[in-house]
Amino acid sequence: MNFATAERLLAINREFYDRFGESFSTTRRRLQPGVKKILESMRTDVSVLDLGCGNGHFLHELGRRGHRAALLGVDFSLPLLRDAESVPGMKFREIDLSKLPAFRDELSMAGGWDVITMFAALHHIPSHEMRLDILRTVRKLLKPDGRFFLSNWQFLNSEKLKSRIQPWGKAGIKDTEVDEGDYMLDWRSGGDGLRYAHQFTAEELLALAGQAEMRVIDSFLSDGESGTLGLYQVWSGT
Repeated sequence: MNFATAERLLAINREFYDRFGESFSTTRRRLQPGVKKILESMRTDVSVLDLGCGNGHFLHELGRRGHRAALLGVDFSLPLLRDAESVPGMKFREIDLSKLPAFRDELSMAGGWDVITMFAALHHIPSHEMRLDILRTVRKLLKPDGRFFLSNWQFLNSEKLKSRIQPWGKAGIKDTEVDEGDYMLDWRSGGDGLRYAHQFTAEELLALAGQAEMRVIDSFLSDGESGTLGLYQVWSGT
């Protein structure tokens, strides 16, 4: 994928979250089962950097459970961040994940973060090169023995979600300009919108982990009525 197409896809998603951030946030008031599973395994004394934190619900839940270490959430959507910041005592920052490498120094913690999470965010990043730059930055921000938890949407496992796939022409993009696994899906709540998303395979994520000098230590499917709408993985920095 060339740079211009990647930027166009990012712009589509920025426009979506600017327009529908508030209504989108109302649909994300409960943690997904896969996120809950990870939450239950997390100690209260580990520092957590949540990339693509959205409305901050995951960090809010950690705080509610008496988390005793540093918590920081970052996202590019101001409507979602406003919702996140409505709960006092939490720290959030406006950062576009597509530009994460430029913020590495600002996000660094002495010794590295114990845990970095990226739930339902990487699939909105276009191009292999951009994803790899982000993941290599994650590796540098993580403690050597830290853990990276991520989830990615498996919308092709749902007939209902597959019906929301739209032709690229609606976004002024040609089929030949995008990569295999790239899709445009519509949004029908509070107005018509479009979102870009990539459907990852486990093999694709395994290759990305290796290129980022990390390794996959756990992988499972969760979420939705079928229990297959989210592909969760745990990566290690060692």
